[in-house]
Amino acid sequence: MINDLWYKNAVVYCLSVGTFMDSNGDGCGDFEGLTRRLEYLHGLGVTTLWLMPFHPSPGRDDGYDVSDFYNVDPRFGTLGDFVEFTHSASRLGMRVLMDLVVNHTSDQHPWFQQARKDRHSNYHNWYVWSDKKPARYTDGVVFAGVQKSTWTFDKLARRWYFHRFYEFQPDLNTANPEVQAEILKIMGFWTQMGVSGFRMDAVPFVIGSKGSKVVHPTEKFDMLRQFRELLQWRRGDAIILAEANVLPRTNMAYFGDEGERLHMMFNFQVNQNLFYAMAVGDSRPLANALEATRARPPTSQWGIFLRNHDELDLGRLRPAQRRRVFAAFGPEKDMQLYDRGIRRRLAPMFGGNRRRLELAYSLLLTLPGTPVIRYGDEIGMGDDLSLPERNCARTPMQWSNELQGGFTTSSKPVLPVIAGGAYGFEHVNVAAQRRDPDSLLNWMERVFRMRKEVPEIGWGDFEVIPNAERAVLVMRYEWRGNAAVFVHNLDENPLEIMLQAKAFGKHGGQLINLLSEAHSRANSKGRHCMLLEPYGYRWFRVGPLDYLLKREEM
Repeated sequence: MINDLWYKNAVVYCLSVGTFMDSNGDGCGDFEGLTRRLEYLHGLGVTTLWLMPFHPSPGRDDGYDVSDFYNVDPRFGTLGDFVEFTHSASRLGMRVLMDLVVNHTSDQHPWFQQARKDRHSNYHNWYVWSDKKPARYTDGVVFAGVQKSTWTFDKLARRWYFHRFYEFQPDLNTANPEVQAEILKIMGFWTQMGVSGFRMDAVPFVIGSKGSKVVHPTEKFDMLRQFRELLQWRRGDAIILAEANVLPRTNMAYFGDEGERLHMMFNFQVNQNLFYAMAVGDSRPLANALEATRARPPTSQWGIFLRNHDELDLGRLRPAQRRRVFAAFGPEKDMQLYDRGIRRRLAPMFGGNRRRLELAYSLLLTLPGTPVIRYGDEIGMGDDLSLPERNCARTPMQWSNELQGGFTTSSKPVLPVIAGGAYGFEHVNVAAQRRDPDSLLNWMERVFRMRKEVPEIGWGDFEVIPNAERAVLVMRYEWRGNAAVFVHNLDENPLEIMLQAKAFGKHGGQLINLLSEAHSRANSKGRHCMLLEPYGYRWFRVGPLDYLLKREEM
């Protein structure tokens, strides 16, 4: 069972092929360059790679405007290069997930071009049309301040077409059985090419009803079961990791009561409340979000993340809460985006504060679910706010202090490499941090390794242990007779806490520190006394060392 549910104890690393490593000096990353860096990722402790879109595309939305679902963008290489990459990753024991962007296509996709030309073409019904300008043509805009509407008039078709996102991304009519069959065909094709699953983009929109008369979309959850069945038939261990920023009351509908739909979902509820908790130094909103998202089938899993390739979406917070997060982590207007999010990387959001960075990553690795990290965050990369929208946090990987950060030999990279200042490649790069035993990179390698040795987090049940300090989050996990405890101080000041040993179970009198020699033994009153430094954290195994050794021998 453990091998079948490999995603329960994985470490996922998200990257864009085009900004990771350029092998031929044309300024754009490629699969050959990525393949050369697999040993680095393996050494870091990564078990699963998540690739952002690499299909042929006009490139108006960083590859999310796909023009061919069955090929590789020539800038990144060939299908042969892709298969060589998946084979090399498999040889190192790493799995590959790829973005599945099937809510829409590029307006340059042959399907849409044919749909525009001929109303009697089958492809015309693959998209969503209206003869008249819909009365609610501005409803549901995703990119506020940038996107003007969700309906655009096409002069060739002489009809309005629906697009949940930009006007150059017409939505597919996913209610059409032919479109559903094509999605399954796409999934089957790439599993044959060696991928272990998909990060499915915009899942609520994929399964939601679409049309000019739709006010409140109805989700067709049975589509998710079809997707899962296809994967089980083609490759039994393949998964879907869904982007679904939905309310907790609908989580089980996405997972399925018996876990027959999605394998994994990103936990946006925990993500947003985590940043609010860190902004105000109060762990209670985070604890409430953990409780609200506790329910999930035994075979399902949350994806836990801090930052990703998009803005930090705070849309689920109350306006007052959102303002607190903006004030703490994105106070300037050019740091904010779409009236709801922050478009910065993690390190500059925290002002480069190493203690706070470690606290955030410690939370990432110890909250219930599977951790997902963004490329470059392991070295504390910064952002370039002069770039438009989300490109500011999508700059090339910084490998060394060579020109262009060692990413390319070209003088014209696909996006500017961050140069100069505190986060420039001259100071923040892999090569320098490899040589520094106290670097963030080496710290990340150590905690990744330890995270994989604590399967209780991914597999076990959790409990939030009450304590007197609202800034301190204490969590206990138990699985197969083993228990682990994690303590985090979200305050900028040192705090002393007292914890009852009995709260940790039968062997709670002794806590073995997993990251240092600072073990904890209960006093004569059966209490653990801990002094936590500002933004301090502790990882413990419950029980005396001889007991733990005996458990491991069983």
